[in-house]
Amino acid sequence: MKKENRLRMIQTAIMLTLGASLAAFSVEEFLVSSGIYDGGIIGLSMVADHFIPVPLGLLTFVINLPFLFLGWKKMGHTFILKAGYAIALFSVMTRIFENTPSATDEVVLAVTFGGVLLGAGVGLVLRAGGCLDGTEVIAILLSKHTSVSTGQIILFFNIIIYAVVGIVFGLEQGMYSLLMYFVTSKTIDLVELGWDNTKSVMIITEDGKALAEQIYRELGRTVTFMQGHGYVSDESKDILYVVVTRAEIFDLRKMIREAPGSTFTTITEVSEIIGNHIRTEDLMEESK
Repeated sequence: MKKENRLRMIQTAIMLTLGASLAAFSVEEFLVSSGIYDGGIIGLSMVADHFIPVPLGLLTFVINLPFLFLGWKKMGHTFILKAGYAIALFSVMTRIFENTPSATDEVVLAVTFGGVLLGAGVGLVLRAGGCLDGTEVIAILLSKHTSVSTGQIILFFNIIIYAVVGIVFGLEQGMYSLLMYFVTSKTIDLVELGWDNTKSVMIITEDGKALAEQIYRELGRTVTFMQGHGYVSDESKDILYVVVTRAEIFDLRKMIREAPGSTFTTITEVSEIIGNHIRTEDLMEESK
């Protein structure tokens, strides 16, 4: 194994470990003690914890298992192994932090600092190519077969969670929890290249055809292919333009790093898409 690959594996392991631990610390030290609820499977587990005499960490792990199993064959073993490790570690760390005193009794401080730390933890895990929540897996799978983005699916699921929190535990707790969710999502924006925004990627490379075929084959994204010339070298360059989701950025980065020859890449946020954003499934339907 090359030294660069070993270093990248170590970096990924550190990010997954730190992210899962930071998220667990936030949940137990800030959110649980103040009655603030996260979204997704973690939030669902926090609600269920009030009615089922099972530790929160174990509940989170058990509820996440079916989602990981569902994504095992659909999303690749590497992603699921990373997600499984992060979720398992999160469950263990919540059990450890469960017996330590809470960081604050002030709800506003819990919302603010809990949201920031949780967002930082989740963002680190996502940046390393994993996830802490089974709803991410379902959302990614659904987004590949529909025009609805990953973030929109997760947001819809979380709206249901916070509606339940407001009904069961009171409107005030639901509002505090929703405020914490927005703090968390903005922190993820900073840590992990965006929460719900689609990304446009421009790649300047010497062998664009092979890379374009790989992007289409592995991500199901069509690529706009252009030709250009370097100003200084006057050499012919291939310019690729592709639009991807947040969940696909990690895999696209890996393809670009492993592409032969030199590459220059820019990644920018897209605020709006007008027209068709064609996926592999769409093209297959058109060809029938």
